[in-house]
Amino acid sequence: MSGHSKWKNIMHKKGKTDAQRAKVFTKIGREIMVCVKEGGADPVANSKLRDLIAKAKQNNVPNDNIDRVIKKAAGDGEKNNYETMVYEGYGPNGVAVIVEALTDNKNRTAGDVRHYFDKFGGNLGTTGCVSYMFQRKGIIVLDNEDGSLDEETVMEDCMEAGVEDFEFTDDAVEIDTDPNSCGEVREYFENKGYKIISAEVEQVPSSYTQLTDPEHIRKMNLLLDSLEDNDDVQNVYHNWDQPEEEEEE
Repeated sequence: MSGHSKWKNIMHKKGKTDAQRAKVFTKIGREIMVCVKEGGADPVANSKLRDLIAKAKQNNVPNDNIDRVIKKAAGDGEKNNYETMVYEGYGPNGVAVIVEALTDNKNRTAGDVRHYFDKFGGNLGTTGCVSYMFQRKGIIVLDNEDGSLDEETVMEDCMEAGVEDFEFTDDAVEIDTDPNSCGEVREYFENKGYKIISAEVEQVPSSYTQLTDPEHIRKMNLLLDSLEDNDDVQNVYHNWDQPEEEEEE
């Protein structure tokens, strides 16, 4: 995984404020709502819903909240029709950025995203301008904060689960899987008794860009914060090789 640790990002996000965590709950709820409308409210029959419920629980969303969103989406209470949009662009010094959104107003969301790129030294590009630099992968993180996991046992389980790669650290185990089997692999490790910190399909960059100019670093952080703070934006991926001290700020 080239030292670009998903676990570090998770630790960074643990420091988010209550208001920011509330936004995470809202965004996951929107994903669940769209998923239920597309594939039904039964997680047994709707594997994507099953994965989103697991994601919600990993982010400490209360069960009552999850059930309420599913019931609302299965009924007629939600009139908004959300549409998936993907934006691609460049941050300061050519950092590649992919923005995934769920929106009920494409013009509003596109305008907001373009504004953030323009304001913080980047520019919004055309479809395909940076996506070729990323690969969709299932990324699963197993908890090892107490150091109780045995690396040889984890390796055997990874081989049995058919994962593509894994990295064992003192705090966590990061696993790469085929994006289409991410949910199945997550369930495999859950059934084995592992604690799952996160399990998501992500856009993983094939190469990384470094920033050395303090102003570029400042603007890149502001761009990412603005995008992630937008209610319509679900995920932001980039190829900035963030130094560890930047992540911990």
